[in-house]
Amino acid sequence: MRMPSPRRLWKYLTRCLRLQPYFDSPGDGRTAPLIPARALLWSLLLSRLLREWAFHAVEALVGSSARAALQVETAFGDDALSYFTERLWASPTRAALARVLHQAKRHKAFDDSPFIGLAVDGTTVGRCQARGCRFCRPHRNQAGQITGYRHHLVMISVVGTGLTLPFDVEPYGPGESEYRAGQRVVRRAVGLLGPRFADYVVVDGEFATAPYLHAVGDLHLRVVARLKGNLPELYQAAQQRFSAQPPKACFWEGQDWVEIWDADDFDPWDALRWQSVRVIRYRQYKPNGNLFEAFWLTDFPTHRLSSRSLFRLAKSRWEIENQGFNDAKNRYGLEHICHHHPQSLLLVWLITCLALTIERLYRLRYLHRGTHRVRSAMELLRLLRLSLAYPTPLDSS
Repeated sequence: MRMPSPRRLWKYLTRCLRLQPYFDSPGDGRTAPLIPARALLWSLLLSRLLREWAFHAVEALVGSSARAALQVETAFGDDALSYFTERLWASPTRAALARVLHQAKRHKAFDDSPFIGLAVDGTTVGRCQARGCRFCRPHRNQAGQITGYRHHLVMISVVGTGLTLPFDVEPYGPGESEYRAGQRVVRRAVGLLGPRFADYVVVDGEFATAPYLHAVGDLHLRVVARLKGNLPELYQAAQQRFSAQPPKACFWEGQDWVEIWDADDFDPWDALRWQSVRVIRYRQYKPNGNLFEAFWLTDFPTHRLSSRSLFRLAKSRWEIENQGFNDAKNRYGLEHICHHHPQSLLLVWLITCLALTIERLYRLRYLHRGTHRVRSAMELLRLLRLSLAYPTPLDSS
C-alpha cells in the first residue's frame, strides 16, 4: 500500500466519505471572502491530524514549502482563520459528521458489533483568566473567590463497536448544566443520525433521572446508566439483595476475572414510568489485585441481552473518557483556545471531533483493507509528516 499523504487523505474524504459538498459549502458566513473556504477548512482539519492545532501553527504550515504537499492552494494568516471561524455556521459541520457516520455504517465499519452505542458525558476545556465569551463559567476557590474561567461542554460519541467516534458537542455557559446540555445533544444526534442508527445510550450517574431516561426512551433507544447514591432507595435495595446472593455469572474478560449479579424486577421510583428496573452489579478483579465494583441500571430486557453483554455495554462508557476526552485534549488540542469567540470555539471543537473520527476510520478501517496491518495513531502521524517532505504538484481542479 502506498504511503498515506494529505493528497490520498483528501481522496478518501471526498470519494469514500463523500464530503466534497461539505468542503465546497461549509456554511461560510463571510460577506466578501478573498480566501476560499475550502482552503481554510481543509487546513484546519489537516492541522488537527498533524497535531498542530494553534492558528499560528496553521499559518506557519501553509506559509512553508510544504504547502503544495498539504494540498492548500494559497497561504493566509492566523487572523483569516479567526475571521473565518467566527462566521462559520455549525449546522453544516454537524451534518458532515453525521454523513461520515452514515457512510461508515454503510461500509460495514460496525458489523463486528451486535449493538451500536452512544455515550454522552461532559468535560472541562479552555481555561482562561478573564471572561471572554458567553461560554465562560467562573471557577471559584474554597473561599468563593473567582480564580479564573473555564469552558464546559457535553460530547456524544459512538461507542461499543471497536471505533470510538465523537461526532457532536454542546457547550453550556453560566446558569446551564451538563444535564440540560446532555438532553439537547442526544436529541440533536438522533435527529441527524435517525432513530435506527444506534441501539442504546450509555451515561454516568448524574444522567440517571426520570426526565432524561424518558427523553432517551422517546427517541426509541435503550439506556444504560450508572447507579449511584443519587437514587438512594434503588441503590440500597440493590446492595441489600445482591450482598445476600451468589453472583449470577462469572467469566474471564481478557485478563480480568468478573463476577456479576443481575435482576430485572426492581421497583421504579415514583417519577419513572418504567414497569420495572433491571440492575446489575459487577466486581472486576485486575491482575495486579485491584478490585472495581459498580452498579448499573437499564431498560434492556433479559431475554434480549445477557448479563455478560450488558457488562460490556456498561464498560463502553469509558471509551468517551479514554478515546474521547483524553485523546482530544492531549493530542488534538481540544483544551487550547485558538480564538476566544463563542462561535469560533464551537467550530474548532466540532472540527476536532471531525478530525478524530476521520483519523480512526481512515487508519483502522480504510488502511486496514485486505491483509494490511493496523497502524497506530503515531505511525500515521509520522507518515503524514514525512509525506510533506516530498514535492507534490498542486491539484488546482
